[in-house]
Amino acid sequence: MAADLFDRFTVIDVDTHLTEPPDTWTARMPKAQHDDVPHIERINGQDTWMAGGNRLGAPGFYSMAGFDGLMPLKIPQTFDEIAPSMYDAEARLAFMDEQGIHAQVLYPNVGGFGNGYFLNLPDRQLANDCVTAYNDFLTDWTSADPARLVAITAVPFWDVDLAVGEIERCAAQGHKAVNFCNQPQDYGQPPLGHPHWDPIWRTCQDAGLSVSFHVGGGNMGTQMQDTAEMGWMTNFAKVSSLIFMDNMRCIADLIFGGVCHRFPTLNLVSVESGAGWIPAALETMDWQWRNGGVGLEHPDYELLPSEYFERQIYGCFWFEEDGARFALDRYPDNLMYETDYPHPTCQHPGPQTPARFPRDYATDTLGELDDAVLAKVLHDTAASIYGLA
Repeated sequence: MAADLFDRFTVIDVDTHLTEPPDTWTARMPKAQHDDVPHIERINGQDTWMAGGNRLGAPGFYSMAGFDGLMPLKIPQTFDEIAPSMYDAEARLAFMDEQGIHAQVLYPNVGGFGNGYFLNLPDRQLANDCVTAYNDFLTDWTSADPARLVAITAVPFWDVDLAVGEIERCAAQGHKAVNFCNQPQDYGQPPLGHPHWDPIWRTCQDAGLSVSFHVGGGNMGTQMQDTAEMGWMTNFAKVSSLIFMDNMRCIADLIFGGVCHRFPTLNLVSVESGAGWIPAALETMDWQWRNGGVGLEHPDYELLPSEYFERQIYGCFWFEEDGARFALDRYPDNLMYETDYPHPTCQHPGPQTPARFPRDYATDTLGELDDAVLAKVLHDTAASIYGLA
C-alpha cells in the first residue's frame, strides 16, 4: 500500500455539512418569531425541526457518520446521540485533527442544499430573515478558526438585489464562497443561464468568490415520491444516484447559457456530484456543440464546453474509485477531494458504507497517482479557489 496520503499532504475537504444546533435561528431572531422559524421540538422521542407547525426534518437523518444504524430504520433520535463534531465548532476542529484533515468547507442542511426550503416558510420576509440568521450563525461558528472552517454564504436567490447585498455583507465577514440553487427554475425563477442572474455572478466575480452548486440544490420533493412503490430506502438510493445528473444539467446551463463566456474569471464548483461522469458529459457537449451550430448562433462563444470547464469549473468526489481516477486522468486541474461528513454515504465507518476512514479511501484509491496530481486534488486547487493556506 502507498504511504498514507493524509500524512504527506495538507488535506482540504471541500464538502462537509453542519448539523445546525437547536438554537441556530432562535438565538438570532426575536422571541415572537420562535414558533415560525426553524426550531427543535421533541416529537415521540425524536428531535425534529419545526417551523410554523410544519416539519422540516430530523437532524438524525443527516448526522449518520459512524452511527450504528441504517437510515431510515435507525437514526440518532436526539442531539444526545449525535456526535458533537457535527454541531460544535471546537469538537469539529478536534475531529479534523484526529482525521488528519486541515480544512473543511461547510454546507447547510435545514434550509436545503440550495436554500430553497426556506421558501416553505409562511412569508418571504421571514425566509429572508432566516437566511441572514443562518449566515450570521455560520460566521460565528467558523470564527473558532476561519482558516480551517470555511464559510459558504447561503443566498436568498429569489430576490437578486437582496442576494447581492447578502453576498457583499458576508464576504466582508470572511465568507469564502457562495452556495447557489442549482435549478432555480424549480422555484419559478429563470434558469441559470438567463441574464437575470448576471448581477449575482458579477458580484461574485468582482469579489473573487466562487459559486457552489450543491447536488440536490433544486426541489427534490417530487423525486422523493415513490410512485413505483419500490420502497423508501430503494427509492432514496435511486434518487441519490440520479441527482448527479441534476448537476450535469447545471453545468450545461452555465456553459450553453453563456455564463462562463460573460464571466471568464468566475470559478464555479459542482459539489457532491461525483466525477466519473464528467469526461463523458463534456465529450458529449463538445460533439453536440459542434454539430448543433452553437458557433453560428453564438459566435462570441470562443471556447468549447470542455475548454470552458477546464478554465473555470470544478467537480468533487468522495467514494468513486475507477471513475475518480479516470476523471483525474483527463481533468487533473479541475477536481477536488471531499468526504461529505457526516451524511449517510460519507467516508466514515458505518453500516451503509465500507468500514474505512477518509484517509484509507484516499490512500487506496489515489495512492498510485503522481505527487503533482495528488497535491492538486488534495490541497492546491481548493486552496486557490477558497483562498486558504
